[in-house]
Amino acid sequence: MATRAFAPAKINLTLHVTGRRDDGYHLLDSLVVFADVGDTLDFAPGSELSMAITGEHAGGVPADERNLVWKAAEMAGWAGHIKLNKVLPHGGGIGGGSSDAAATLRMIADQGISISDGSALSLGADIPVCVAARATRMRGIGDQLEPVGLPQLPALLVNPGVEVPTGSVFSALKSRDNPPMPADVPPFETPEACADWLLEQRNDLEPPTKGLAPEVARVLDELADTKDALLARMSGSGSTCFALYPTMKAAHFAAYEIGAAHPDWWCRATQLN
Repeated sequence: MATRAFAPAKINLTLHVTGRRDDGYHLLDSLVVFADVGDTLDFAPGSELSMAITGEHAGGVPADERNLVWKAAEMAGWAGHIKLNKVLPHGGGIGGGSSDAAATLRMIADQGISISDGSALSLGADIPVCVAARATRMRGIGDQLEPVGLPQLPALLVNPGVEVPTGSVFSALKSRDNPPMPADVPPFETPEACADWLLEQRNDLEPPTKGLAPEVARVLDELADTKDALLARMSGSGSTCFALYPTMKAAHFAAYEIGAAHPDWWCRATQLN
């Protein structure tokens, strides 16, 4: 029986790089939320594993063992055909491939096949938080997860169509030993209160990414200039950026404004939580 799964965009509201282990893994302190926009996957059980990629961002996405979805299914011993509809730009800092793999693991778990947190982490640092798919404080190398209560956050996601290799961003990072977020994330009753707190936090990967990809700096400037924008920041290692707004009406207005000025940019109004 065919099954459909949703793989939401992952947004790093903050991303503090707090250290680096001897094995090269970076230590992070990040507040992660998920959007109501994402990829969809259709699973049809069968005797052999196969994939088909469709959608606006299907180009360049492998449909074989290089794909994290394939790796996740193979790890769990699941076989069949997977149709992946790519809505999210890949290489955009919003966990597209990780969220796809996490959706695969959730589907398999619903069938009674459990995957350990360590196994999920072996696929990638973002996989465990994407399996949770809810507002979470993520620390360590992605292995320390703490659920966080946040209000619904109206937002606009914008990607200028450039890919920024994560390795290049970390290589350009000047400091790898930065302060973490405060010990406690306070409760917020409104998007405005949450944005005010977030303004005091950081994405430590934003400065090196802007140096490597000037388009990211342009997107951030234009998001900050939209009406009622509360905060503009880059997600992950880029190149997708986001702005927060007090209402979805304001987010949709900003999407229209930026979309009209830059029809070649990927632009989506969404709710984050």
